Amino acid sequence: MPANKNALIRYKTIDNCLRNRYRRWTLEDLVGACSDALYDMEGICKGISVRTVQGDIQMMRSDKLGYNAPIEVYDHKYYRYADEDYSIANMPLSQNDYNVMQEAVDMLRQLEDFDQFAEMSDVVRRLQDKLAISKDNRKPVIHFESAPDLKGLKLLNPIYNYIVHKQTIRIMYQSFNATEPTEYIFSPYILKEFRNRWFVFGTKITDLRIYNLALDRIISVEPCEAPYYENQEFDSEHFFDDVIGVSKKLHDIPRCVRFWANAEQSKYIKTKPLHPSQKLENENQEDGSCIFQIEVCINFEMYSVFMSYGPGVKIIYPHFAVSYMKDLKRQQLCTILKSRFLKAVKRIISLAL
Repeated sequence: MPANKNALIRYKTIDNCLRNRYRRWTLEDLVGACSDALYDMEGICKGISVRTVQGDIQMMRSDKLGYNAPIEVYDHKYYRYADEDYSIANMPLSQNDYNVMQEAVDMLRQLEDFDQFAEMSDVVRRLQDKLAISKDNRKPVIHFESAPDLKGLKLLNPIYNYIVHKQTIRIMYQSFNATEPTEYIFSPYILKEFRNRWFVFGTKITDLRIYNLALDRIISVEPCEAPYYENQEFDSEHFFDDVIGVSKKLHDIPRCVRFWANAEQSKYIKTKPLHPSQKLENENQEDGSCIFQIEVCINFEMYSVFMSYGPGVKIIYPHFAVSYMKDLKRQQLCTILKSRFLKAVKRIISLAL
């Protein structure tokens, strides 16, 4: 018996609640948790009824979906799993489930050679590995970088749907430096991931500029009645072609950035370019150091990437970027020295006492 997406969200939410044995869950608590989950993931505001959750519990208890969940009522009021280790997420795949998923993976593999589907290759490999784990009960052999508990991830699906349906939204947003949240009446265009953080790009319709908002700084998001504005100058397909990271204004112009790398760092940079535009300009045959060039819009993320390589990489052009990097390194050194000084003072005081 197939279950629709909203039902699966409710089942997963109920499962998460009942696995938390540090809280006593009433039927009303489960209704509230499911309503919150549907709002966070699907943008559904109307909530759900008690009867719906009662039906979900009965479905989870039955074998219609293969759950057979040991849900019990205690003290005539509260719900929990009789087996503390039970979770619907721990259920093995049935042979039919495995066959269907394997067929889907095989179909996706046939598309990997097409340029339009090149970025799917890592997803296909991940699915293959998960299927093999489920079938053979072995440990994973592929590990992908992820941050499943990252704040803001629950907003991905509703914002994605708002973008697809061209829905203007009201966002309450509080940056790291702000003491109070700010309201944005926002026409969203595209979602962008950088270093396990997600950002939504769009236009604040009061000034029609392009903004990027970090999902982990969004306090709330909801649809609003304001008309959706499409900025014809924003090309979501190519907007990020000339940038490292996410910080870019609509009319930013890429600059030629040259940098030197010692022999050790050059080996890594050759095999993993900082940007698709990267070119090798010169290689010193004596010490193995190299000079590279990239064409990018200069932003904070670019400087951050260069800083991560330490003294093994230095910007040599343009001159204002060279000066900025020197200032960053000077500030970093001052911070380190200050930290060490404070630790030394604390140590002296503790010894004196």
